[in-house]
Amino acid sequence: MAAPDVLVLRQDVHGIPVAKYAAAIRERLPDHEVVHARTPNEERERIAEASTVTGQALRDELLDRAEGLRLFACLYAGVDHLPLDALRSRGVVVTNASGVHGPNAAEWAIGQMLVFARGLHVGRRRQERREFRHFQADELYGSTVTVVGLGAIGRAVLDRLDGFGVDTIGVRHSPEKGGPADAVVGYEEGDFHDALARTDYLVLACPLTELTAGLVDAEALQTLPPTSVIVNLARGAVVDTDALVDRLRLGGLRGAALDVTDPEPLPPEHPLWTFENVVITPHTAGQTPQYYERRADILAENVRRLDEGDDSGFRNQVSLG
Repeated sequence: MAAPDVLVLRQDVHGIPVAKYAAAIRERLPDHEVVHARTPNEERERIAEASTVTGQALRDELLDRAEGLRLFACLYAGVDHLPLDALRSRGVVVTNASGVHGPNAAEWAIGQMLVFARGLHVGRRRQERREFRHFQADELYGSTVTVVGLGAIGRAVLDRLDGFGVDTIGVRHSPEKGGPADAVVGYEEGDFHDALARTDYLVLACPLTELTAGLVDAEALQTLPPTSVIVNLARGAVVDTDALVDRLRLGGLRGAALDVTDPEPLPPEHPLWTFENVVITPHTAGQTPQYYERRADILAENVRRLDEGDDSGFRNQVSLG
């Protein structure tokens, strides 16, 4: 049995069989041994010889056996769930799925803004009640949209907003680098709150870090106008959930669209389920039938770099400090 060049772990993503991911990798790397581990025992046995491993997560027991591991390609954009210290100490390159979700996640964000602008959530409730009764709607046109995080998803949101006639503000760690927004500011409290005060739609598309954990807290929620809408496709913990619930109860927001929550999954008894001006989706903003194809493109490029001994920079490489 040949040693695998690439080992695909068994966890599916978005309910799509991971065997399709393995097939997509084989198409791009026909001269490499690509193995799909279908059982826990296969994972434990085959990882010892693999130089490249890809999957959602990497358990400690597998990492302990991964003697030849050089590259771990995570199937998520966020990597805070990985044993990063252990990977760093072993000199393993870690990459993520940044950019894979850009088109589909951006469509989700813009769709939710249109839901609230046009009152589609109100219309849906009236349909369920069989009420043919008019309601007031708004326009997205002329609004100010603030996008927090100018990575692949944030940029995709801003690119797709071009035709809607909105003013845009981008928020990023290094505002001097600019971005595809009308204005770009940093996370400093003064600049950030000045942006919040002008915001109609706050789109959260940033990674969860020490800087962004609890970023949208009680103070930020009070700065947002009561006509504003929060659209969160980042991580649930970027928003202080208790403060959000309090603000919604006071009528201090027009609404919220949440693809992520804290806690997640959201317990059935949680008050967020009870608000008619809150739209919740079960972490599906990133779902797309093109997911594995896009991820395989990145992986194949990086495996070729490994083969060539090119350590100058892997695509989507995560800084491990």
